[in-house]
Amino acid sequence: MNRKYIFLFLVMALMTLIAGYAAYQWGMQQGMDMSSSSSESMAGNAKTTEDPSSWGIAEGEKATRRHIDAGIKAGDIDPVTGQKILFYQDPMVPGNKFETPGKSPYMDMMLVPVYKGSAGGESATDEPGVSINSRLQQNIGIRTALVTKQDIATQVTAVGAIAWNEREEVNVQARALGYVEKLYVKATLEQVNKDQPLLAIYVPNWVAVQEEFLALNNMQGEGLDELIAASIARMRQVGMNEAQIRQVKSTGRLQTQLIITAPIDGVITELVAREGMTISTGSTLMRINGLDPVWANAEVPESQIALLNPGDPITASSPAFPGKQFKGQIQRLLPEVNPITRTLKARVVLDNPQGELAPGMFVNMQLAGKQINDALMVPTEALIRTGKRTLIMLALDNGSFRPVEVITGRVTDDKTQIQQGLQEGERVVVSGQFLVDSEASLRGVEARLSDDNTSKVDDHSMSEMTMETHQTEAQIEAINGQILTLTHPDIPTLEWPGMTMDFELSSSLNPDELTVGEQIEIAFRLEKGAAPLIVEFQPLSKAPEMAMESHETQAKIEAIDRQILTLTHPDIPSLNWPGMTMDFELSSSLDPDGLTVGEQIAIEFRLEKGSAPKIIDLQPLSAETEMEGAK
Repeated sequence: MNRKYIFLFLVMALMTLIAGYAAYQWGMQQGMDMSSSSSESMAGNAKTTEDPSSWGIAEGEKATRRHIDAGIKAGDIDPVTGQKILFYQDPMVPGNKFETPGKSPYMDMMLVPVYKGSAGGESATDEPGVSINSRLQQNIGIRTALVTKQDIATQVTAVGAIAWNEREEVNVQARALGYVEKLYVKATLEQVNKDQPLLAIYVPNWVAVQEEFLALNNMQGEGLDELIAASIARMRQVGMNEAQIRQVKSTGRLQTQLIITAPIDGVITELVAREGMTISTGSTLMRINGLDPVWANAEVPESQIALLNPGDPITASSPAFPGKQFKGQIQRLLPEVNPITRTLKARVVLDNPQGELAPGMFVNMQLAGKQINDALMVPTEALIRTGKRTLIMLALDNGSFRPVEVITGRVTDDKTQIQQGLQEGERVVVSGQFLVDSEASLRGVEARLSDDNTSKVDDHSMSEMTMETHQTEAQIEAINGQILTLTHPDIPTLEWPGMTMDFELSSSLNPDELTVGEQIEIAFRLEKGAAPLIVEFQPLSKAPEMAMESHETQAKIEAIDRQILTLTHPDIPSLNWPGMTMDFELSSSLDPDGLTVGEQIAIEFRLEKGSAPKIIDLQPLSAETEMEGAK
């Protein structure tokens, strides 16, 4: 009995052990499964948080292969990075963008993806940019400045030469026939003051009229007033001025000399009269030119002429008078450009009250130009001039940078006007921009152009398409040099619908062989950034049998030009041609020397593609034959 209980106890203990071991194994398996699931989940989370900006070329190629397997393309979200794919590019040739993953058409390598928000990708505003670590920005000393608006008064700096003011020139002339008795001014370029005596002239004709006046003035009686008035009029007629007439009246003596005085303050620029010289009425004795104001001819570059207007104020200075400024204004812009210096003269009137500025002196002039209101201004040091265009590195809100092409205007102090490309409130890089521009160039970031014509390649197989030749038939709509405008049907190899578009002829093909309206068969290749390139063409005959078939008709010779005959023929039913006058070409085996203008002939001809119909046989027609033909 005891043995029976012991046996049952042992059996139960064994079963308990077996159940416990099974529970232990089940628990271990569940733990391993949960650990595996957690690991996979963690791995998945790691993938979704993977940063593509840290990838090298190998990681980029690996991602491209993964995208090919998963059917992912540009515009999709990469499940590993959680970022939007903008495009694919060759890291060695980053200028071109591809919509789908694949092999590079330039190198023996795969394309790599570019993600939104990554370096070389696009910002939140879908604009291309380049990101630089903030610590690196501090190390290279990147500084930025705001684009602001301000009013600017443009100034033009010019050098000019003082010249005589032609509007201040006076001619001193003789009013009567006489002799120069005394010359008070002996040489040219002597300065004279107004009313200063210049010369004394003895005038014989004055003696008689003065004696007549004095005689009448001393007579007593009635009716003398009219005679005296007539005598005074005769003194005026012979050239005496009012001062001289008053002197005769007051002194009662003959005034035989005419004292000519200076009419203005100035310089004697020309002296003709000499003592003892006989002078006639109206002859020039000397010329006097004033020195206040003077002219200054400013040499203004033709590119800055639009900034100036007549009447604009100017300030001039001369090395001869340090620290002194002369005020004036622009009188006129002279309509002539110096072909050597490419400058135009601005005639400036300068105040010269002390007569310090003399003709021939050089002066430096500041010409005030037009004022520009609300001009967009940036520091001049922010500009990157490449020769063909001007760039500015724009600092974006997300910490990246983007090159922008701008059109510059006026420069004032240390700032430059921006006419196109920026807006007020934007921030530009003013220090370290060349390093940012270099980084952007390496990553293929292009500047935003006003007429953005950057095209994306629709397929990674573009390289295969550029090498692959496609064929189609087409009709020529226009010929412009090596460019043909063709209307073609559907092209299944490219999935192109029928359309009218431009094709470019290869340089080895001659467009002179083609005519508008002609049907041709072409072989072409796609060219990146250009029209498809026609590498071969073959004219299509609308009726091939017509080119081989010969036709007969009678014709009258209108003109003979070597192997070309101008013929008038009747209707040709086999070709549905009406009667007309047209050119035919003689076969090389036929001699035109036996033919004459006005002669009737019977011809056999064939149509030649691209040239006049070719006569392969001809026979002169006798009069009887012509009559039969007429019947």
